[in-house]
Amino acid sequence: MTEGVSLRRLSFRVLGPLKAEIEGEPLALGGARQRKVLAMLVLSAGQVVSVDSLIEAVWQGAPPTTARNQIAICITALRRIFRSAAVDDELIRTAHHGYTLIQGDHRIDVQAAHALLAEARTAAAESRTEEAASCYERLLDMWYGPPLEGLTGGHLDHAGARLGELWLDLNEEYAALQIQLGRYRAAADRLVTLVEEHPLREQARLHLMSAQHLAGRRADALETYRAGRKVLVEELGIEPGPALQQLHRRILQDSETSVSRDQPPHPRTAAATSTPAQLPLPAAAFTGREEEIALLDELVHTSASAEPLAIAALSGASGVGKSALAIHWANRVAEHYPDGQLFMDLCGYDVHEKPVSAMKALDSSLRALGVHGTLIPADLKERAALYRSLMDGKRMLIVLDNVRSIDQILPLFPGRGDCCVVITSRDPLGDLTGDYPVLRIPLRPLNTDEACRMLGVMIGPERVGAEPGMAARLAQLCDGLPLALRILGAQLVNKPHRSLSQLVTRLADRRRRLDLLSPDHGGLRAEFALSYRELPPAAAQMYRRLGLLSLSHFSAWVGAAALGTDLDHAEDLLDCLVDAQLLEVSPHGRLGSPRYRFLDLLRLFAWERAHEEDTPAEREAALDRTVATLLVLADTAHEQLSGKGHLPPLPVPGDLPLATRQIEHILGCPMEWFETERPILIDLVRVCAESGRAFPAWALAARLVPLCETRGHPVDWRSTTEWALTAAREAGDELGVGMMLRSLGALAIYQRQYQQAEPLLEQAMEHLEEAGDVQGRALALRNIAVCLRFAGDLDRAADHCRAALDLFDRTEDISGRAHAVGLLAQIEVERGNVRLGIRLTRQAIAASEGDYALRSKTQNIYRLAEALLRTGELREAERAGRKVVQLTRAQGDRMGEAYGLRVLGEVQWRQFCLDEAVATLRDAYEAAGGIGDRFLQARVQVDLACAEALRGERDTALLHLWEALAAFRLLRAPVWEGHTVRLRKLLDDLGKETPGVTELTRALHAS
Repeated sequence: MTEGVSLRRLSFRVLGPLKAEIEGEPLALGGARQRKVLAMLVLSAGQVVSVDSLIEAVWQGAPPTTARNQIAICITALRRIFRSAAVDDELIRTAHHGYTLIQGDHRIDVQAAHALLAEARTAAAESRTEEAASCYERLLDMWYGPPLEGLTGGHLDHAGARLGELWLDLNEEYAALQIQLGRYRAAADRLVTLVEEHPLREQARLHLMSAQHLAGRRADALETYRAGRKVLVEELGIEPGPALQQLHRRILQDSETSVSRDQPPHPRTAAATSTPAQLPLPAAAFTGREEEIALLDELVHTSASAEPLAIAALSGASGVGKSALAIHWANRVAEHYPDGQLFMDLCGYDVHEKPVSAMKALDSSLRALGVHGTLIPADLKERAALYRSLMDGKRMLIVLDNVRSIDQILPLFPGRGDCCVVITSRDPLGDLTGDYPVLRIPLRPLNTDEACRMLGVMIGPERVGAEPGMAARLAQLCDGLPLALRILGAQLVNKPHRSLSQLVTRLADRRRRLDLLSPDHGGLRAEFALSYRELPPAAAQMYRRLGLLSLSHFSAWVGAAALGTDLDHAEDLLDCLVDAQLLEVSPHGRLGSPRYRFLDLLRLFAWERAHEEDTPAEREAALDRTVATLLVLADTAHEQLSGKGHLPPLPVPGDLPLATRQIEHILGCPMEWFETERPILIDLVRVCAESGRAFPAWALAARLVPLCETRGHPVDWRSTTEWALTAAREAGDELGVGMMLRSLGALAIYQRQYQQAEPLLEQAMEHLEEAGDVQGRALALRNIAVCLRFAGDLDRAADHCRAALDLFDRTEDISGRAHAVGLLAQIEVERGNVRLGIRLTRQAIAASEGDYALRSKTQNIYRLAEALLRTGELREAERAGRKVVQLTRAQGDRMGEAYGLRVLGEVQWRQFCLDEAVATLRDAYEAAGGIGDRFLQARVQVDLACAEALRGERDTALLHLWEALAAFRLLRAPVWEGHTVRLRKLLDDLGKETPGVTELTRALHAS
């Protein structure tokens, strides 16, 4: 918004033709498309309106291929209109897959109307009749024509009809108040036209008769009854309702007292001539769903309250048990609905039947309610009106099962009354939001305990009890889907000789699993196919591509890579799969970055479709694109963590589906990205290795190392490296072999297996020299120096470190060189050249400034802290230690945090802050244990021993030293074994006397 321009307030009006006004002056809103888009946004102000909903409203089921672009053009045009009127630029905000109208201080008449209606009804309920009537008058004045006149399509039709129905309700409620206030003629005058235009509304007719009678117009009242009876008999074949008949009799008796002036009658609509009881029997094997049943039970109370209509929508994947839950619960509460229970299978997703139309569903419902077939109207609106009239005032339960779309069910909703509607659908039916207070219950698969209980009900608890582990495994192989469990239960009942373990063995074969769960060309495969065949072609292709990857959880970028499309389009297609219940949104996604999840059976179905519909070349290309994209992301993340030049550069793919800004957004915090995507990284290393893709296998494995090192994943480190090493050897890839041998050597160092590390690194040197990899040899030499330092051979360690630095000078690996300088500094400190070591450490830290290599910089700050401890500069050492803890926590570097806490703990006990030192060191010990670093734990125990000794806890200190000494001997760490022995001897020599800080420091750091 331009600075200095004051923003103006809009008034949106939909209780008539759509208008947008500023200070009473209307804005020109453009053509019909823009007006429809704006109306949709206004009706759902503050909520996201999906692009799909806007398309449906504008084109009503027949959109052009450019529909999405045209919607975007409409949004741009509306923004331009509002901007030119000095309205906030943020009025229409782009949201995930749609748009939101941000109401702010702007006025929307329908919202004001609902607020005033609540005030009016409260006043009426509290017998503030005059005040209530005044509110109703203001309310009715807000209507200035048919709501949304001239705008049709999708949600707009429903909204217009709902607001029109509200207008009729308001007139009836206002008439009742006028009668209470003795304004009989005014009430009658208002109602005459309304009754003529809506002859089936018995409530309005009853108020008109009451007003006419009380105004002394008995003949008019009797004629009103006669005309109404004629319409009901001729059009519907039913008599007027009990309230109308009773008032008619009283008027005939001319008993004015029969209608109280203080309390007008509240009539009910015509009663049905039969009480339907259509609920199917509940499934005998139904188990679980306690939480969902408790939520549904609340509807019983809601439908008996003042709420307009109690609605629950059960959604979920094929076979998850939506219908079973609805039928089970409906039978459970049927007695609370004495006027009957309707059940309609709308065949939204049916192997053999087409979806049932609203016309056909209304026909069967009206017949169930006692209406003769010859009297059922041919027009949908008339049929729905008759249905609402018959349901008005009743307490009924309506189950709408297997719903395909909202258009199927809206005409089946009762009007007023104490009814309850339960819907089951694979579609979440989001368009109901805002129109009705819907209880949404997304169903998840059964957990293992529930699935085993269900299996026990079907095959007998003794068979489940005999093989509980196999029963649990069976539940997992079925993804907890009740349909799959019922199919297997039937097989086990029909074959009592077959054990659960035999069935598990068969199901474990992924290529046969769907065959076993799809008997007679039905079962799960047929159910999944119903959802799959309705997908748009691009979404179906996305589904197949994802099925080729052995992933349970993944991000949108995976879909973009697999399909070779941009990220926004991929997100749209993934949402389409979510809506079709072929994918789930995973709860493991970071804020603002949704992740998606496959049920294993649905992934198997996708894999089948890919191998049935796609060529081998298309499948290979999808995998290659995914691997290439992952390599770029992993390389960028690795570079941010470890610096440029740390690994050989990657060839840049020409068809990368992600833009640079999207890569930056996806990575966010690189370490967190690595942790989140660890499963896909590991799986694709395996897939690449097994399929002979040696280069991507070892390139991915190499980029996993910072994650495995800092977060403590040595098993993943070893498995990925060994898979890639095997592939590289088979391919004759010298560079890959050298890289993976060097990685195994680094892993051995990480696990304090220095004697195993050195030969691995020597072998790596040979292959890296053959491949001409100078930088790789520099890293290997540096790691050999680490091994020699640990063994106490400081002179050779320094020589190897300087040789590594000579090689680093020939590379662009700033981070690697800084790390080697820091290591040399550490060696020099331990050789007694403390000042040289401090100077080198500061050089190493300075070399890391401005580079991505934050980890290298942090490691060198830690080394500086240790060197400062040698010189007794405790305050400087403390600052360095706290900096290490701060940086490592920010990076999610668990190993670095453990080291930072250790050095900080040593500073604290040397400053005689003993309680703080013990607390810090205990945190360090726990952090080291979390990453499995027994050497670091032993070092922490040495510091704990010093702190406890200073506190006078000699026995505790000796216990720590004894445990640390055992660890150092096991790890073959002679330098630290010597330090520990000296400390123990000091305590033994002092006996019960408490040592001083100086004595402990001298013993700890003696050469």
